[in-house]
Amino acid sequence: MNIAAAQRSFERLAVTPLTPAIGAEISGVDLAQEQEEAVIAEIRAALLAHKVIFFRDQHITPAQHIAFARRFGTLEIHPATPKDQPDPEVLHIAHGPESKGKENAWHSDVTWRAEPSLGSILRAVEVPAVGGDTLFADMGAAFRGLSPAMQEWCRALTAVHDIARVFAGRLGKPVEELHKQYPPQTHPVVRTHPETGEQALYVNTAFTSHIEGLSKAESDWLLAHLYAQAAIPEYQCRFHWAPGSIAFWDNRAGQHYAASDYFPAVRRMERVTIAGDRPFYRDER
Repeated sequence: MNIAAAQRSFERLAVTPLTPAIGAEISGVDLAQEQEEAVIAEIRAALLAHKVIFFRDQHITPAQHIAFARRFGTLEIHPATPKDQPDPEVLHIAHGPESKGKENAWHSDVTWRAEPSLGSILRAVEVPAVGGDTLFADMGAAFRGLSPAMQEWCRALTAVHDIARVFAGRLGKPVEELHKQYPPQTHPVVRTHPETGEQALYVNTAFTSHIEGLSKAESDWLLAHLYAQAAIPEYQCRFHWAPGSIAFWDNRAGQHYAASDYFPAVRRMERVTIAGDRPFYRDER
């Protein structure tokens, strides 16, 4: 958690932390309405402080969802969105009796882009009576929890992120075709947050293929060790959804895991994603 930001006073919002490491619930705002700049600034400050923020009872339309997300930047269109969809900015994520959830791996969204997303805003449309929670992990805390020697090694490394690891199968496209449009990207293993300056681990099980300059055995071992940091409970919060719940997370600072424990119940979500910038590492010491 960004301690200085977390301790700031909020005049327009009520901000209630979920855990010491990550997550806060926001109340006192109706996202169906156009928000004043001061409110947007406080929401952004809460996001930077807590890395994921949650809103309850926000029964907004897709157009209102898009309008709210646009207050934080340019929006992305995901390649999994159908070409003829009326609102291409909205990614529909739905599972039920014919489709078991597939998002149950720790990841940060679209790290296969040259400029991965700033953040994602996910809205619950229909949720199971029990199950279907999403877990979030503070990857700044995960980096700080490594030994000094491991931190030093990771600071010098870069890793390759590849869309085909997940979406070749899901989209039914050859790897070569996907790579023509979205070539594998190299990002630092330790990413400096462009707004807070915090250092965070920036590799994930979904999209990271290997660490550059290491043998396969070395890369596989190190990645497994770094991936495991997200699973430490002290770095996590867990959110239980209800219709109208919204989560807004910072992809530059955290990872998430959608528990797929609700099959064959139905879970329908809608996500809008805000474009980001190219990851970099800057030594803060």
